[in-house]
Amino acid sequence: MKIKYITLVVSSLIMISCSTTISTAKKEYKTAKVSKLKSDWNFNSKEWLLEKDTLTGKGGPMHWGVIESKKQLTKNYEIEFKVNMTKESLFEVMLNIDKEKYIRTYLYQIDQNIVIGKGVYNKNSDEYGKRGGPSLFTKPMKLENNKWYSIKIRVTNNQLYFSVNNESTLECSLEKSTLSQQGKLGFLTNGEAKIIDLTIKTLQ
Repeated sequence: MKIKYITLVVSSLIMISCSTTISTAKKEYKTAKVSKLKSDWNFNSKEWLLEKDTLTGKGGPMHWGVIESKKQLTKNYEIEFKVNMTKESLFEVMLNIDKEKYIRTYLYQIDQNIVIGKGVYNKNSDEYGKRGGPSLFTKPMKLENNKWYSIKIRVTNNQLYFSVNNESTLECSLEKSTLSQQGKLGFLTNGEAKIIDLTIKTLQ
């Protein structure tokens, strides 16, 4: 009986480590260790680093700081975390990155909006038109530096739900808006942003 139990545990760990997705139905992904971040993400310490459970991104207006996962998001998922934009005006969650296209879900201080839009990201170029993209849905919200915001993103049945502080929300259909329906996850900043309590869940 004991041998069967050990075999089951080892098999489960192997299946999780070989998974092509960030999280599975039986396991949440939580950012906790630098080694885990390096193994699961395309990590550039000049742009993003993890210290004491805080993920910090550093970029600038001419070169945005980006971190991208190596593994894909599942078809249905939920992402929760807290973010603080300590410098500049833009923090963005890059959803369903597929080649150079992705879904933009972001906080934009200049327009004082939360936004869902279409994104393009070319890793080898900072030229205008080879990063960012048009806004599809916006909602006014007062946004400030040095303030923590609770972010919740959920994708189920091709429906995207984006919430900030459980008060300002945006929703849309991925299919109707011709948005990427599957891909990887990333974070982007044009200044400095801090992320804590990052959790990624697979939804049934």
